[in-house]
Amino acid sequence: MNRKLSILVTFFALASLVLAACAPGSVEAPPVADGSDTEKTVVIGFTSSLTGAQEVSSKRQVNGLTLWMNQVNAAGGIHLSDGTVVKFTAQTYDDESNKERVQELYTRLITEDNADFLISPYSSGLTAAASIIAEQNGKIMITAGAAEDDAYKTGNTSLFQLYTPGSQYLLSTVDMLKTLDPSARVAIVHENDKFSTSVVEGLKPYLESQGFEVVLEEGYASDTTDFGPVINKIVESGATVLLGGGHYPDGSTFARQLYERKAGLKFISLLVAPADSKFPELGEAALGVSTSSQWELSATHTPEEAAALGKEWYGPSGQEFADAYLALTGDKPTYHAAGGYLTGLILQKAIEAADSVDPDKVRAALEALDIFTFYGGIKFDTRAEAHGLQIGHEMVVAQWQRNDAGELVRQVIWPANVATAAPLYPIPMP
Repeated sequence: MNRKLSILVTFFALASLVLAACAPGSVEAPPVADGSDTEKTVVIGFTSSLTGAQEVSSKRQVNGLTLWMNQVNAAGGIHLSDGTVVKFTAQTYDDESNKERVQELYTRLITEDNADFLISPYSSGLTAAASIIAEQNGKIMITAGAAEDDAYKTGNTSLFQLYTPGSQYLLSTVDMLKTLDPSARVAIVHENDKFSTSVVEGLKPYLESQGFEVVLEEGYASDTTDFGPVINKIVESGATVLLGGGHYPDGSTFARQLYERKAGLKFISLLVAPADSKFPELGEAALGVSTSSQWELSATHTPEEAAALGKEWYGPSGQEFADAYLALTGDKPTYHAAGGYLTGLILQKAIEAADSVDPDKVRAALEALDIFTFYGGIKFDTRAEAHGLQIGHEMVVAQWQRNDAGELVRQVIWPANVATAAPLYPIPMP
C-alpha cells in the first residue's frame, strides 16, 4: 500500500528569520504597498528515499532543497512584473529507493497533486525511472543526484541536469594521476548500476588515451556486503590504483574491507561514499580515500571567478549557504545538499528570467541559462541529441586527510589552482 507522507518542507517562523538573511537579492524585493499583488503558490513535486539504499544522500539533497524553499518564501517570494508574487510548497513521498514505486509516485504527483515543476529523486537509476513519467507528461524536471548520461540522449526535452555527467566524473582524477604516477596500474571496480556504469564507460577509454594500463575491470551487485572475492582479484591483478565504487552503503563497506585486507594500493578513489560527512566514521580506513566531488566548501566558487570567466553570478556565497544549512540541519553541507539547494535556485532564476511560471517560458529560460554560482557553472546542452545535459559544471577531487589536530578532514587535492592540500600518494599503509 502506498504511504503518503506528510510534506517534508515546513516553514517554522524562527528558521525562516535565520535563513532569510542568505536569500538571493532578487527575491528580497518588498511587496507592493497598495496590496494589489496576487500570490501564487507553485507546487514542487518530488520523491525522496527516506528508506532504502539511497537514504543517506537523498535526505541531504532534500535538506538542501528545503533550505532554498525556506529562504525564498521567508524573503517574500519572487515578484513578477504583472504583480504576481510566487511562493513555493512541496509535495513529496518516500520512494523507498524503488524504481517501480518512483514511477507510480511521479504519476500521482502530476495527475493527482498537480505539481507545477518536478525535482528528481536521488540516484541515476531512480531518476531514469522518474524521467520517463516527466517526459510523457511534458513536466519540467530538474535533476540532482543523477549523473548518468543516457536519459538526456533519448529525445527528452523536459529534463535539465545539474550534475556533471557521469561519463566525465573521474576524468579530473585521471588528469591528476597523470602528474603523480603515469605508470600506475589501474583496477576499475564498480557497482552494477546505471550511474556507476556510465562513469566507467567514460573512464576506461580516457584512461587508455592517457597511457594507463587497466589491469582489472569488475562489477559487483548493489547489495554486496562481502568484497573479499573482489579484493582478491585486485591484489592478484597487481593494481596500484583503484577507481570505482558506487553509492554510500557499498562504498563505505568496500573501503573498510580494503583497509582490513591491507590491499597495498597507492591510491583509491570511490564514487559518492567518501563525499559524505559520515565517511570518517570508518576511522583509519577513511584515510587517503578520494572521491570526485561536484562541490566542496573549501574550494567553493566565487563572484571573482565568475567575473574572470565573463559569467553572471547568481545566489549566495558558498559560506552563506553553508552557514544557513548548518543552522537548519546542524550538519555541514555535502555536495548532495548543495545539489538540492541548486535545483531550487535554478528554478528561481528561470522563473525570474521568464517573468512567468508558464512552463514553456520557464523551459526556454532554462535553455538559455548560463550562470555561475557557489556550486560552479550551470549551462545546459540544447542540442536535440543531448538536450538538458549539463555542460557548464566541472568536478574537483577531494581526499580524506588528517589535519594538524589529527582529525580526518576532506581536502581538495585537484585541480591544483583550487587545491587545499597536496595529494596523499601513496596512501599511508596500515
